[in-house]
Amino acid sequence: MTNGLHTLALATPTLLQQTPVALPVSIDVVVVLAVVTVALVLFVLQPVSIDTTAIALMVALILLGPWTGVSPEEGVSGFSNPATLTVLAMFILSEGVRQTGVIQILTQKIESFAGDSEFRQLLATVGLAGPSAGFVNNTPIVAVFIPVVTNLAKKTGTSPSKLLIPLSYASMLGGTLTVIGTSTNLLASAIWAQIGPTGKPFSLFEFTQLGAVVLAVGTVYLLTVGRYLTPARITAEGSPTDQFGMADYLTDVVVHEDSDLVGSQVRELRRGDLDLDVFEIVRNGRSIVRGLPSERIHASDVLSVRASQETLEQVIGDDHLDFLPELLDAAEDGHEPLPEGFVPEHHAWSRPSATPDPNTNDDESTERPEEAEDEVSLTEIVLLPGAWLNRRNGVAGFERDYDATVLAVRRGNEVIRQRLRNVRLQGGDVLLIQTTEDVLDRLQADNKIVVFSDRRWEEFDRTQIPIALGIVAGVVGLAALEVLPIMVSALAGVVAMLFSGILRPADAYEAVDWDVIFLIAGVIPLGIAFEASGTADLIATGIVAGSTVLTPIAMLATFYLGTAIITEMVSNNASVVLMLPIAVEVAGQLDVNAFAFALAVTFAASTPLLSPVGYQTNLMVYGPGGYKFTDFARVGAPLQLILTVVTTAGIVFFWGV
Repeated sequence: MTNGLHTLALATPTLLQQTPVALPVSIDVVVVLAVVTVALVLFVLQPVSIDTTAIALMVALILLGPWTGVSPEEGVSGFSNPATLTVLAMFILSEGVRQTGVIQILTQKIESFAGDSEFRQLLATVGLAGPSAGFVNNTPIVAVFIPVVTNLAKKTGTSPSKLLIPLSYASMLGGTLTVIGTSTNLLASAIWAQIGPTGKPFSLFEFTQLGAVVLAVGTVYLLTVGRYLTPARITAEGSPTDQFGMADYLTDVVVHEDSDLVGSQVRELRRGDLDLDVFEIVRNGRSIVRGLPSERIHASDVLSVRASQETLEQVIGDDHLDFLPELLDAAEDGHEPLPEGFVPEHHAWSRPSATPDPNTNDDESTERPEEAEDEVSLTEIVLLPGAWLNRRNGVAGFERDYDATVLAVRRGNEVIRQRLRNVRLQGGDVLLIQTTEDVLDRLQADNKIVVFSDRRWEEFDRTQIPIALGIVAGVVGLAALEVLPIMVSALAGVVAMLFSGILRPADAYEAVDWDVIFLIAGVIPLGIAFEASGTADLIATGIVAGSTVLTPIAMLATFYLGTAIITEMVSNNASVVLMLPIAVEVAGQLDVNAFAFALAVTFAASTPLLSPVGYQTNLMVYGPGGYKFTDFARVGAPLQLILTVVTTAGIVFFWGV
């Protein structure tokens, strides 16, 4: 074999009527199954990131080439595979569209349309996110919508939780409209071109009619039954500190002149196991938030701190500090004077920006005069999946990299307020941070972070919108008319984005989710090994022999549901690589339509609805919605069963079995 893949053999007579026979197992099959088993365990437990596991899988298949049938050239072929390159190009094209502000313009229309009606808010969210995801990568769509729907919900008294799971589900369902809707579709197309009877990939609108049905059914469900099953985990009322339950953890303390802390650096307060963080110092009416670890503490400083009540009592007793509220009460009653130089209106974490005192000249202070003019604010941010998994130093590393203070971390419905420096950050975490406006600009420029703010929307160059949309339309049109392959038209679109000035090369590199690229490239050799070693044929023979009571349509539905469940445990791209060769082999042995089985696997792998870890958009809304892990199954399980029936029936209706 020149490419390490078997072409699909002539359909064998159906085995439904045959008596099951013993299946010989070769050493090649044993080796491949052992590698797959180890990979699946790593995918499920995730001791390392899934893209790392995928690359390790690729290396293992190459090293075991005499048994797996994967040569070094075939092992690294995933990096030049059309699916990999097309996914890479679509990330860049999506970023080009995002940078014009067109998505933000659409989302701004939600508020005027939806008003205070929860139903219309839900309709607008699902109605915009779903169709858009068929042509623009769904990750940036969800990233843009998270702060939009959250801010809208808080303005109108709606729980953000009621809108965020529907947002994720709609983006997934919309991805089934076209081949470029999800990376899973593109990968399935590439595998089908290698093992399918036609030898051709899916065309751009190959299954659009079925995708439209799936999206319509899903939309109706989310607007009716799903609306009542989706819980309201986060209330719309209250400040961010209230919503994170920080009332008992944030306070201000005043430093006495005889305090042992005077002259010491802030980082020295983090001694031993003491769980205390200083996130702001107010000195002579000036707010200091930058470079806090190296800032030296002065007498009469007001320290805004995060700590438990027990820790505060210990620190106040040991270090000669006063609770600011108690000090203010005592001064008001005339029992105790306020510290010299203390400005009472400038305290607490919600103060406005302060101005510097021109009479102050302190050589020990590390802040620059212009820093005191920065506006200080509390902001919620979401860490997108991928870059934060197993990140070393966690919260401490984040604070060091961004010069921001993390006050709390929300992970699903759990809020972490203590021992923050020991917390390892994960994709989907929501961080309550305090920082300055220029740091927020840096955070918003990071494509791995979503900031709950719309401050930058007006900075987009809207004159580029027609050009960007024209480029995307050209990419879609050339691929739809089969003038160019999807990969070629998408790469041409990237070139057009760069030459038109919509994107800089640096923007293009940063737009790519390299975790997904390495995942796809790493798992593609697994499909080669499945075919070359005969593993797919052996498993398919066992499935057919053990399922003699199932009709082809029932088998089709079983593959859909089975793939959906497997996708919850491994990545969507890994599941399609595992299941699609087996599905095609089963169809061949049953002498039925292999394309129908390939579609069932593709649609199921693109719509994992049962857990927050099944798909990255689910993980993105997990923290912002404050959901429990089981909330996704609560909303998604009925929809998954409905889609099993609808997708199976749609495949039979449009293409037959």
